Amino acid sequence: MLHRLGEVVGHSAAGVAAAAFVLAWVAVGATYRFPEWWATVLYSVAGSVTFLMVFVIQHTQARQTAATQLKLDELIRASARADDGLIAVEEAPAAHLQALTDLTLAERDWK
Repeated sequence: MLHRLGEVVGHSAAGVAAAAFVLAWVAVGATYRFPEWWATVLYSVAGSVTFLMVFVIQHTQARQTAATQLKLDELIRASARADDGLIAVEEAPAAHLQALTDLTLAERDWK
């Protein structure tokens, strides 16, 4: 569900629809002289949408990161010179990652 929602709100038409909604909201509010509850409803809707979008964005980023990691792992597997120990290294503990970073920097030729 979050994946599909991310696709929908990521489309350019979603931005146009949001702008149209705000313009309609202002027009209707001006017609009724902005009753006291008008701002409360707007703030509640905006807060709810923002809260939901945090999870949509997080889901989308996690999915894209996982796909990128799978592609990188496949490139490591396909390369004869690559270190197969780096496959899925993102799952390693922080100390192991730091040790690999230190080793890589020590082996790097800075010339």
